[in-house]
Amino acid sequence: MSTLTDRIPVMVPYLGIEEEQAAAEAVASGWIAQGPRVAQFERAFAESVTAAHGVAVSSCTTALHLSLVACGIGPGDEVVVPSLSFIATANAARYVGADPVFADVDETTGNLTPDTVREVLGPRTRAIVLVHQGGVPADVRAIKELAEPLGIAVVEDAACAVGSVYRGAPVGAEAQVATWSFHPRKLLTTGEGGMLTLDDADRATRLRRLREHGMSVSAADRHASAGPVFEQYLEVGFNFRMTDIQAAVGLVQLGRLAEIVRRRRELAAYYHALLAGVPGLRAVRDPEYGQSNYQSFWVLLDPDFPGGGRDGALARLAERGISARRGIMAAHLEPAYDTVKHVDLPATERITRDSLILPMFHTMTSAQQERVAAALLEPVASGV
Repeated sequence: MSTLTDRIPVMVPYLGIEEEQAAAEAVASGWIAQGPRVAQFERAFAESVTAAHGVAVSSCTTALHLSLVACGIGPGDEVVVPSLSFIATANAARYVGADPVFADVDETTGNLTPDTVREVLGPRTRAIVLVHQGGVPADVRAIKELAEPLGIAVVEDAACAVGSVYRGAPVGAEAQVATWSFHPRKLLTTGEGGMLTLDDADRATRLRRLREHGMSVSAADRHASAGPVFEQYLEVGFNFRMTDIQAAVGLVQLGRLAEIVRRRRELAAYYHALLAGVPGLRAVRDPEYGQSNYQSFWVLLDPDFPGGGRDGALARLAERGISARRGIMAAHLEPAYDTVKHVDLPATERITRDSLILPMFHTMTSAQQERVAAALLEPVASGV
């Protein structure tokens, strides 16, 4: 039996004294709500993905919601989404009154492809939410070549993909609009929080209004004014703001990003070496057109993989003090969406049924990775 001290967690945020000091400085400044640090973080993050504008918000979920509002998606419209994604991807379509339409994914990358999207396009399709699943970049250009001639918006759900590379540039560099998550499970964290990045200045201005109740003048600008300011509420908006405390942490984290990605790719390379050549096991890898940040290191097992397949592997790892997770969920199998009609989704169902996410965190040691691999492969080694 393992003890609490020798348990291997699935993920540990990489935070240090610098983040602590930055948050304390924000508190000491007296400006803790959305303010100058948020604006600084927006500029720095947008620059890091070579976008013209960043709009910080309270989560990637609210970023997805706002992106569809800004694209004019509403009741009667259909939004193509992968079922193989955290449920927020599909929920965002429902938030604006649209109908999510589930498309299948490529079994190797876990991402939408032109073929899987084409299968579900219809006269009411107005948008596609293209997820970079687990940090593996999706083939953005291929999807845009399909969507743009039809007038279909493409929103990139890059929640897991900060630091990933697509065709030599950061994921998000070619986005009409990209959405990002800073949840603790992500490489760059602010505790909670999210961001939209885009190049359209007018749309960015509107998004900033929408996140702050639709006000014509932000709270920060009102407080900075030497005279009275009488704001207007130009449309129905939301309270989706980020705080300066979060942004202060985010700025420090952004400075660590290259180091974090380098370390995760190093860890992934060792997992690949430990798991190479195992029959019935396939580990996630870079696609030919990009590089993953390995936000998640997932493996796909054959249903008859020794030791009880995926579920047996999860139980075995847990018994040995190793925290792993089931693979990526499938929204169409959840009660919230079980009445939504959909095409057959064989790759989605295969991945969600037979995959698991292995532990990976910045301070993980080679010995810990070896322990994970040994537990996973124990039935193979023993010939069970």
